[in-house]
Amino acid sequence: MTAEMTPLTARRTGPLQGRARVPGDKSISHRALILGAMTVGDTTVSGLLEGEDVLHTADVMRALGARLERGEDGVWHIHGVGVGGFMSPAAPLDFGNSGTGCRLVLGAVAGSPVTATFDGDASLRKRPMRRVLDPLEKMGARVIEAAEGGRLPLTLQGAADPVPITYESPVPSAQLKSAVLLAGLAAPGETTVIEAEASRDHTERLLKHFGAKIVSRPHGAHGRRITLQGQPELEPAPVLVPADPSSAAFPLVAALIVPGSELVLEAVMTNPLRTGLFTTLREMGANIEELEKRSDGGEEVADLRVRAGALKGVEVPAERAPAMIDEYPILAVAAACAEGVTRMKGLQELRVKESDRLAATADMLRANGVTVEIEGDDLIVHGKGRPAGGGEVVTHMDHRIAMSALVLGLVSENPVRIDDSAFIATSFPGFVDLMRGLGADLT
Repeated sequence: MTAEMTPLTARRTGPLQGRARVPGDKSISHRALILGAMTVGDTTVSGLLEGEDVLHTADVMRALGARLERGEDGVWHIHGVGVGGFMSPAAPLDFGNSGTGCRLVLGAVAGSPVTATFDGDASLRKRPMRRVLDPLEKMGARVIEAAEGGRLPLTLQGAADPVPITYESPVPSAQLKSAVLLAGLAAPGETTVIEAEASRDHTERLLKHFGAKIVSRPHGAHGRRITLQGQPELEPAPVLVPADPSSAAFPLVAALIVPGSELVLEAVMTNPLRTGLFTTLREMGANIEELEKRSDGGEEVADLRVRAGALKGVEVPAERAPAMIDEYPILAVAAACAEGVTRMKGLQELRVKESDRLAATADMLRANGVTVEIEGDDLIVHGKGRPAGGGEVVTHMDHRIAMSALVLGLVSENPVRIDDSAFIATSFPGFVDLMRGLGADLT
């Protein structure tokens, strides 16, 4: 173990109680910074997730010529440079661990006549970028240099005259779709993305919020056809970032599985393309109520009241994956604490996350006495109520594996230790303090 690693142990705990607001939504935070930088004028963003991933995106926007300042009240002010107005950065753009920030900015830079080198940490350098680069090259961008397989570090030359395209996405990926739409902002005419399965639509909602002309229509049984009118002048608009449902998932599942718990999680985004986990947990018997429903910045928001109770195993259909792709590790923890078998289908996308998240999730459970199998791209968890625990989990620099393992430890017979908690800050700064404040035993 290196000196930089920060191990952490979770122990069986009494009921979790209280109210909490988890950090702002990561997906919207990235997009608000990028689109704010592509407007003409000043945009304010409240409730921004100030985790490492998002702060890397803020630094990148500065390097590309936008002005960003954080006020003492926590409100961010962005003075944008307009569509196609980025300047070539003086040094490589460092995205740290953030695949979202990197892939979205690839799209934004592809529509500007600039050249930029994209880089990140060791984990991000392993993640595939080729499927994003393919449509961007069709639009006129050019990869000058890249590591094997189109990976980072890579140098992209944006298009002086971007070409609008109609692109059929090979996978349901909001990052891929968003990269094409952000490049399409600078292209004349219409850029269209067709998805066989709808992915999260935050980019479309925020583009509309900033004044772009964008239309989303059903396509096939589960898909969408999104058409953007290029070369708009985006107008500044205030953004209030709701609480991140992917972050809320951790205290929420903890409250469901730790006996006697009751929590209220405030102002959680309930966009239906992000709430696959909530749907699945309710099918398992979870007691989750939506209170004070409202709308902020084009997104549905509610307070969630969660009470502990018995869960049962279910089958999770593959078509639900895009609405909960980041939540499978914590769902697997809930499944381990349920009675019966839970089969999660069609998880191939998990193999290219911060880690091979499918294998890492299975390893996390096995290390703690849970019977689990991988069949093709399906994860099968055999739940027996309270897991044995007692294992040390290798996190693979993956924040969601780390937090999921700690939640597992709160209900297991024996403590669960993770090898490193440092990476939790990439998406959920303050996670440990928040959980301790609710009653969790984390040391």
